[in-house]
Amino acid sequence: MVYASFLIFAVLFVAYANGANDNFKGVATLFGSGTTGYRGALAWGTVTTFAGSVTAVLLSAQLVVKFSGKGLVPDPLVGSPHFVGAVALASAMTVLLATLLSLPISTTHALTGALVGAGLVQAHGNVQFSVLGAAFFLPLLFSPVVAMLLVAVLYPTLHALRTRMGLRRETCVCVGQKWVPVELASGGAAPALPAGVELSTCQERYQGTVLSVTVQDVLTGAHYLSAGAVSFARGLNDTPKIVALLIAAKAMGLKGGMTLVGLAMGMGAVLHARTVAETMSHKITRMNHGQGFLTNLVTAGLVLVASRFGLPVSTTHVSCGSLFGIGAITGQARWKTIAGVLLAWIVTLPLSALLAAIAAYFV
Repeated sequence: MVYASFLIFAVLFVAYANGANDNFKGVATLFGSGTTGYRGALAWGTVTTFAGSVTAVLLSAQLVVKFSGKGLVPDPLVGSPHFVGAVALASAMTVLLATLLSLPISTTHALTGALVGAGLVQAHGNVQFSVLGAAFFLPLLFSPVVAMLLVAVLYPTLHALRTRMGLRRETCVCVGQKWVPVELASGGAAPALPAGVELSTCQERYQGTVLSVTVQDVLTGAHYLSAGAVSFARGLNDTPKIVALLIAAKAMGLKGGMTLVGLAMGMGAVLHARTVAETMSHKITRMNHGQGFLTNLVTAGLVLVASRFGLPVSTTHVSCGSLFGIGAITGQARWKTIAGVLLAWIVTLPLSALLAAIAAYFV
């Protein structure tokens, strides 16, 4: 009973840390492009992530098996309370530390490192590194690169299509309840505002109509749907990885574990998502509505496909890869921030492995 309680606490700690660091990644473009405020984006991301967590019961069983450690460490170790507890504690501490430093990292990456670190100690080095490379590292390594390439191909294509359709993009300021187009001042440094109007909220918005509906309204609706799809995909992909620890240790059933982990992820998001939200939304690159929609579309598509085929990609890596790609192609990327994020990704695996090894030794 004591072991079961400890394991449930440790795994929910992972879920809480995951929600704090990962939950906003699906809706960062809504906040960053000015489509909605922080609270609106957070609420939408939390609801759609929880929906993905619940749906994971039906669609993501392969990930539950993969992140139990089966095949990576000897079978007698899989499900051991000592092994599972060490993996959970190390993963949670790694992700929570990154959250406090405002760095978006991968819970998938942290779990992978923790499985290796705990396995090296408790299995006396008997870790199948060939399985680690093929089943874990390759999807984690290539997914952000694929996301960048897709954005690099799709953005010019969609931009050309918008131009051919005669849909214009204008810089606007909010005056009362209306968006008023303004012209850029000489040199393009700042918009030339109408007399008596202060620059409080300035956005790039799309002009024109499609079937009597404004393009901006269509795009806003599509942007919300794409952000919800990313968050749903994240819940679908991340929840089974965390629940796998509970299932392996026989501490909880699949349905109850998925629901409880989803709730813990939501709580972590509500209480501690703000710092990573600022990094994802404003510090990696500037973006407008259309660019945010495209990055979400690419991220959701890649993560949903990966979940269907049991590939342990990271929503963090894919969403950040999409943002890196849009920033590079538009010339708006903040490379200092991107370098810091990439460094955090490199450190994640050895840090979580070290913490898991220490925890495994003492546990």
